Amino acid sequence: MQFSITAALFACVLARPAAAPPPDRAPAVGVASFEALPKPLPLPYDDKADAEAAVKAAKARALKGHKLLLIDLGGNWCLDCRLLAGTIELPKLKPWVERHYELVTVDIGRFDRNLAIPVRYGVGSRPEGVPALLVIDPKTDKLLNGGRVSALADARSLTPQALADWLAQWTR
Repeated sequence: MQFSITAALFACVLARPAAAPPPDRAPAVGVASFEALPKPLPLPYDDKADAEAAVKAAKARALKGHKLLLIDLGGNWCLDCRLLAGTIELPKLKPWVERHYELVTVDIGRFDRNLAIPVRYGVGSRPEGVPALLVIDPKTDKLLNGGRVSALADARSLTPQALADWLAQWTR
């Protein structure tokens, strides 16, 4: 009797689907506050770029590199967008981001430019705030962070480490 119960439990454990692996933790960025970011902060958004072509090319690179696609919607006028860009450029974080994500920045002006991109992913014609980050599975072209696209719109209220940890939520 003991053997059959043990064998049955063992069979159940083997039959269960494996739990998803935990996210790949973001590295310690080594910067305690935004005041310590290198100055001037980056101006990551090109208002002259062909955003559709840039997203298409980034998606192809993401597929080829087995990465997630990270579409950063924002504008150079936005302090929170620039703080996020400066954080991503930190020497301890940048290689980690490059390993997990294919990043493409899309200038949405003052919510009046390139808005077909968030619409395509079900965000609507106007994100709630910027930066708005779309984490996309390039294999399925599906948004992974629905409902949390504008979570970093008040990035200045976080720390650089909190921004890095936010990015780690979708990585494996």
